[in-house]
Amino acid sequence: MILPPPPVDVCPVAMQELSGLTSDGKQFFAVSDSDNGTLRIQVMGRDCVVTRTITAPVDPYDVEDLAMTPDGTLWASDTGDNGKSRSTVALHKVSPSGAVERFRVTYPDGKHDAEALFIDKSGTPYIITKEPLGSALVYRPTAPLRTDAPVPLEQVTRVSLSSTDTPGGPLEGTLDSRLVTGAASTADGSVIALRTYTDAYLFPVPDGDVVKALAGDPVRVPLPNEPQGEAIAFDPDGTLLSASEGTGTPIRAVAGAAALAQPPPPATTTQPPAADQSEAAPPASSSWQNWPLALTLGGLVLIAALVIGLRFRRRA
Repeated sequence: MILPPPPVDVCPVAMQELSGLTSDGKQFFAVSDSDNGTLRIQVMGRDCVVTRTITAPVDPYDVEDLAMTPDGTLWASDTGDNGKSRSTVALHKVSPSGAVERFRVTYPDGKHDAEALFIDKSGTPYIITKEPLGSALVYRPTAPLRTDAPVPLEQVTRVSLSSTDTPGGPLEGTLDSRLVTGAASTADGSVIALRTYTDAYLFPVPDGDVVKALAGDPVRVPLPNEPQGEAIAFDPDGTLLSASEGTGTPIRAVAGAAALAQPPPPATTTQPPAADQSEAAPPASSSWQNWPLALTLGGLVLIAALVIGLRFRRRA
């Protein structure tokens, strides 16, 4: 297996509590989980300088992740619930102009804290919970989202991540490497990324089946020494982007990461060429074709023998 290259710093971010990140290849879009009563998405150049702010007229509770669909629509995951007190959580669909739709959703099995969101290639949102004990749970809506009523979620799978020795995270222990703090999908939906405080995990989705993909073996990409890494994203070219909370911490990039998660081509075994039967042995029909010649030669020999025999008898 090809090892991923280490992440490299792109530029420092002047945000205190960056929790979600996405990219269109030309600009970064970032959201903070400290919203001050308004959903504000910072638009930054590739130098991390804020060029404008998308302000949506909605008061979120705790925005923890950000995703983008190919048409440029942003999805803010208002799913944080450290105190397990929310009866519903929300997804905010934000246009580049700031027009917003809020969709409330409910879990089927109690309250959860969730910091990770990705949108698959069909446009379906998936929410992944942050579980201190056990596996992270993956949910998606059971019906089209509505602005006028909550839509139930269903648990479709779970993801278990092993502890690693990658340094970083706020707890500086093995728990940091198992808590899911962010998610992302490539624009074509062929690779899904989940991240913890210390590592990213890339899951190939060759046939569009997200549930099957998340049950497979991912490629691990270490993201060492991020103090509170919660953001993960892809550039359109497959570069993996990560970011951490804390003013001045950098956005970092792992070039070509998405390609590392592509499934290998099917193995092909080259069969040796079949032996040329015409060279190995004459066809069965060829021996029959030679019988007339054999009979003719045999007859000539027999006639010659009779003639010689008669001559010897006459001399005697």
